Amino acid sequence: MGNILEVKNLTKRYGKYTALDNVSINVGGGKIIGLLGPNGSGKTTFLKCLAGLLKIDGGEVFIDGKKVGGETKKVVSFLPERTYLDMSSTVEESIDFFKEFYEDFDENKAYGMLETLGVDKRAKLRTLSKGTKEKVQLILVMSRNAKLFLLDEPLGGVDPAAREFILNAILAKYKDGSTIIVSTHLILDVEEILDEYIFVQNNKLTAYGSVKDIHDQGKTVDGLFREAFRCF
Repeated sequence: MGNILEVKNLTKRYGKYTALDNVSINVGGGKIIGLLGPNGSGKTTFLKCLAGLLKIDGGEVFIDGKKVGGETKKVVSFLPERTYLDMSSTVEESIDFFKEFYEDFDENKAYGMLETLGVDKRAKLRTLSKGTKEKVQLILVMSRNAKLFLLDEPLGGVDPAAREFILNAILAKYKDGSTIIVSTHLILDVEEILDEYIFVQNNKLTAYGSVKDIHDQGKTVDGLFREAFRCF
């Protein structure tokens, strides 16, 4: 399978602050990749650049062979760390919005996940707990038939039982041939499903490799992360 993502000398600045500094990476299709690094290292900015939500200051980003823009948004499904849903809407109205906005949205899949997690489709989003809101947003994002999923801290605010559901949802997309990039601090929870890892430090991608290669050396990605970032 060819590259789903090609990043060439990507630079992003906020005023005088450089959030991403000359980042380059190629990622093959059909993989689950952990995007790992300390707070403030540039992970969220990187994902937003891939999603086409930020204007870059240098370099180029290609997804599925196309430069990031309107066309690539059709094949990218992005889960932000903070919810962007209309809190006055019901869960069902949110599903209707996604169905209207995204041609690849699978309504039946979304309702199936809601039922599995016991979320009432008639509930107003503002009445739901923080964790349940995050579950709803994840369901909406993962119910698209996208080629590239960008998940920013999908496990942070949910209970352990829901984490297992989220990991299974990620695996299901992987089996469908999609590529998933997961930014997370909960490395132990995701390590078993990762194919590759990316380390981000000081606004640069400092390492990119195979999880299997790390395991073959008798090490873990979590241990490697702790060693690499012990000063942070």
